[in-house]
Amino acid sequence: MAECSAAHYRRRREASGQQVREKAGVPAGRGLRRTCGETEPHSERHRNAAASDGPSTRCRARGPLRGRQDPLRRRHVLNEAERDELVVSHGGVCRVCLSALPEHVDHRHETGRVRGVLCFSCNAALGQFKDRPDAIRRAAAYVEGNAWKPTLVAPGVYRLPS
Repeated sequence: MAECSAAHYRRRREASGQQVREKAGVPAGRGLRRTCGETEPHSERHRNAAASDGPSTRCRARGPLRGRQDPLRRRHVLNEAERDELVVSHGGVCRVCLSALPEHVDHRHETGRVRGVLCFSCNAALGQFKDRPDAIRRAAAYVEGNAWKPTLVAPGVYRLPS
């Protein structure tokens, strides 16, 4: 008789020295929240978007809140209070355009160090320019009307604007 696939999986993980979670005793029709250890009816849980059927492991109350907090902690080692403190220190506006509400944490891609909090558009623009100050200066000159045109110095010799 073939062994249960769950038992085979557990035996393989134990043999390779990997962690094996204890099976949770959960009544039928209820699901276990791994974060807090509580159970709740499947009807009160979100549908799992990654699977074709079955409920999600996040509860309705904590799921959306945690979904907003996780990227801050994972990417920037910040929590919401620290981000809000940055927003207040910036005067409640984006540091680049000085008009929009800052909601996105900006950081140096090489080091991961947080620079500040910007609005979506300004944060995306810096990302598109790959954080290159020379490209940003040329873009500013272009927008201000200082066209990027070479000047003819001698026949066949052009001087590029600095």
